[in-house]
Amino acid sequence: MDSRFVRATIRHLLTVIFLGICMMWIMAPTTTYKQKWKPSISKKVVSTYFGTQAPNMLIWTFPVLFVASLGSLYLHLGKNSNQNASQSNEKKHRQALWRKPVLVKGPLGIVSGIELALLIMFIALLVWSLVTYLRRLSTITPKAAAKEGVKVWEMKLFDIALWIGLTGNVCLAFLFYPVARGSSVLPLLGLTSEGSIKYHIWLGHMTMVLFTIHGICYIIDWAVTGNISEMLKWSHSEISNVAGEIALLGGLGLWAATFPQIRRKTFELFFYAHHLYIIFVFFFILHVGIGYTFIMLPGFYLFIVDRYLRFLQSRTSVRLLSARLLPCNVVELNFAKTHGLTYNPTSIMFVNVPSISKLQWHPFTVSSNSNMEPDKLSVIIKSEGSWSTKLHQMLSSPIERLDVSIEGPYGPQSNHFLRHDTIVMVSGGSGITPFISIIRELIFRSKISQCKTPDMILIAVFKSSLDLTMLDLLLPMTGSPSDLSNLKLHIEAYVTKAKEPTTDNSKRVRSILFKPLPTDKPMAPILGPNSWFWLAAIISSSFIMFLILIGIITRFYIYPRDHNKNEFSASTKAVLNVLAICVSIAATASAAVFWNKKQYSREATQVQNIEGQTPLGPPNLRAYNGDRELESLPHQSLAQATKVHYGGRPDLKSKLLSICLMA
Repeated sequence: MDSRFVRATIRHLLTVIFLGICMMWIMAPTTTYKQKWKPSISKKVVSTYFGTQAPNMLIWTFPVLFVASLGSLYLHLGKNSNQNASQSNEKKHRQALWRKPVLVKGPLGIVSGIELALLIMFIALLVWSLVTYLRRLSTITPKAAAKEGVKVWEMKLFDIALWIGLTGNVCLAFLFYPVARGSSVLPLLGLTSEGSIKYHIWLGHMTMVLFTIHGICYIIDWAVTGNISEMLKWSHSEISNVAGEIALLGGLGLWAATFPQIRRKTFELFFYAHHLYIIFVFFFILHVGIGYTFIMLPGFYLFIVDRYLRFLQSRTSVRLLSARLLPCNVVELNFAKTHGLTYNPTSIMFVNVPSISKLQWHPFTVSSNSNMEPDKLSVIIKSEGSWSTKLHQMLSSPIERLDVSIEGPYGPQSNHFLRHDTIVMVSGGSGITPFISIIRELIFRSKISQCKTPDMILIAVFKSSLDLTMLDLLLPMTGSPSDLSNLKLHIEAYVTKAKEPTTDNSKRVRSILFKPLPTDKPMAPILGPNSWFWLAAIISSSFIMFLILIGIITRFYIYPRDHNKNEFSASTKAVLNVLAICVSIAATASAAVFWNKKQYSREATQVQNIEGQTPLGPPNLRAYNGDRELESLPHQSLAQATKVHYGGRPDLKSKLLSICLMA
């Protein structure tokens, strides 16, 4: 069967399911859903195997996980269809107006037209949900309040607190999708993990604002009605107030560390405080019960799958082959990788050096190209903070081996920049690194016959003449000047703190050749971005395993004591479900990774001796290119394409205007 027909069928099916999910979110706060739809479904699906939680599991959890699995298959089938990228890019070009920034300055950051439209639609959903709930206030009468022994406004405040919490759950349901880096949901929507962080930030703020108001309203209501002891209530089979308070405190601690004043000054506090999400989510589940949790569970489920796969990948010490040290305190690390690990330009990767810190993981842009360098992957690190300074100091002294762990890479699914006739890249300092990967991709494509590459203009701003050596990194260590012969590249370099060229013979570009241990493995792909089929298998098989486990637990342990009357301990039921989810994901993901390690091992033998292709010797710093001294211009192969300006900054407005007129 034609893969294009299968992909088209899957795409239409995904669209239908997506529209159905949207309709359910719109109908969820209505009385029609509560009094007609859900009871009707409950009569058909509540059983001795899944209990009263079956309706929410069927309505909310199953469709999203089915979309994630089916979406992974869709991406798997389209992975080898890059030859049609130009056609899809033409279609995307028609939507360029929607993708242009409409907000640049402000608390939301840079926001495109389509992002602003979706944000407005999501806020409209929240307003619709809250207003629909608030319409029920008319049913609260003095007679109903007197029956409960409270005043009308006290009863209304109690219900308003509940409805605000239910509205906050809408935000929570979407909170974890943007941070599931290897999930299929983001690529299906044309998003990248790093570009989706702002959505996570928006959702996080909305979630905590609504949950904080939710908690404060309840505390006020309990205080004025003389029921402050409710704060210490841990119900056996209903809502647990204590668990909700613990969840809120954990969320507030996490939220406080996210504000720019704290995050920018003490990033480690922000990073470690974010692990409070474990407390927040766990006690939230104990607070509302597992049945209601299935509404927000799909996003968290996909996040756990992604997080566990990333954990398995990060446990291996990778094979670090060599490094280049530039006089401007910049380091290029070169890792061995398997051929199965592919990525697109502007991808990022997280790096951990246990000898510096076992807990710190830092993101860096991948500068290499998987087509041009099938056996290697490179990242560029500028020595600025304490972590990167320590790394530079370690590499500046004699060293045989450096223990490094990685996670990633993550990046866009397509080379969208190829649809343009002219590419203008503007960078400052180490911000040139994403453009290095783009230039290397175009170097590779320029060698392919009948492959037209766009004109490139790189405007790079540096502080000192030493920083000009970063332009040497446009070519890999194994590159040659002829690689640039077919490339239409023009570089405008600006040195802001120097009036004229300088030469410092004491500064040299140096390289280090490491001696990896046999246990150091080449970088292998994480199951997901490089193996969508396996990700689909993990998501679907883990959910099936969860259904089997929870079905057995419910049928032979919970149902004999409960008989679907909600008399069993809600907390115990929630813990059992959480354990079943964790066991299912861990078992299926571990099995998939173990199975794929056989293939990785075969590929690893092909790159095991990569370091043997370069001359080995004493573990000291060797001069790069025959003790090449630092010059005021970059590598000679780039000299003809480079124009250096000293003592000023570029006039970007006039530069871009002149480029547009030339085009």
